[in-house]
Amino acid sequence: MEAVKVEGFGPDSEVEDLGRCVDEISTTVSRLEQRVNDVEQFYLTTDNMELTITKSASAFKEKVKEKQLTGLEKQQQEASQREAAALKRMQELMRQFATILRQITQHKWAHPFMHPVDVEGLGLHDYYEIVQKPMDFGTIKSKMEAKDGTGYKNVREIYSDVRLVFKNAMKYNDERHDVHIMAKTLLEKFEEKWLQLLPKVAEEEKRQVEEEAKAELDVKLAQEAVHANMAKELSNELCDVDLQLEKLRQIVIQKCRKMSTEEKKKLGTALTRLSPEDLGKALEIVAENNPGFQPTAQEVDLDIDAQSELTLWRLKVFVQDKLKLAGKCSEAVVCNNINNNENTIKSNSKRRREISDALTKNAIKRNRKLSPNS
Repeated sequence: MEAVKVEGFGPDSEVEDLGRCVDEISTTVSRLEQRVNDVEQFYLTTDNMELTITKSASAFKEKVKEKQLTGLEKQQQEASQREAAALKRMQELMRQFATILRQITQHKWAHPFMHPVDVEGLGLHDYYEIVQKPMDFGTIKSKMEAKDGTGYKNVREIYSDVRLVFKNAMKYNDERHDVHIMAKTLLEKFEEKWLQLLPKVAEEEKRQVEEEAKAELDVKLAQEAVHANMAKELSNELCDVDLQLEKLRQIVIQKCRKMSTEEKKKLGTALTRLSPEDLGKALEIVAENNPGFQPTAQEVDLDIDAQSELTLWRLKVFVQDKLKLAGKCSEAVVCNNINNNENTIKSNSKRRREISDALTKNAIKRNRKLSPNS
């Protein structure tokens, strides 16, 4: 059986081979496009430290995970070490604070503040109206010793509650009341001792802020490094696709048979039948393989004989498609006009019949009036 020929091309098997090449390249381009979108999405959402990858890019996601694994494990290990060291330093500060608190609670005037205020027993009916957040040293001690996660996270939290114990007493009791005077005196002593510890507390807080910022920056830089490498790999793969496309283009050029003089003449004639918009697109096809050609110039001189075979065949396919589409549109317009004309003819015929009937009736009436028997 003789091999099927495609116009301007070789045997059917060659066309199928080229078709498969085009399909493979298209699949590769679609995959790369998705990966490019993922990388772009990462850089568009750099404020979000969580990596955003679409579900359809699972292969890409796994690749990113593999590249991040070593770096993230190292960062997690370093973060754990920093947290352990910071916890140890904070525990030391709390131990020093506990010494200060013990000195205050051992003072002879501290007994009114060791337990919650007995509001009912003392008949202090307006206490909760004045004191919004009651506090005492017994509650503070229990919270400092808590192991269930409800305890104090840092020294400043304990410091605030100790001050609250004395501030509540001073707020509820008149300044001449013994409890007010005792609370004010102990608060002054406490503040003096706190000022001695404060520089260490401030230094630790500053250190923690710096370490957290550094850890956050390290994560961000690690993610950016991964995506920078991915972008580089994508660039290389896209270059490979460009090379494949160029090779395919050269194969197509070699396989294209030369267009005959008669075919070129018909092509030139067909170009003049294109709409202005389609003609502009056709000229852009010419410009793709002819850098010196200016498709948007006021006057364009297109030499059909000077064009490459690939350009000629591309033009022919383009022109055939556009003229075929335009032909369908023209047929639709013609059919529509025919239908309109038929409707007009029918309408006119009907109108003529109505006029004829009316004239006949009038003639009959006149004849009757002129008749001698009337």
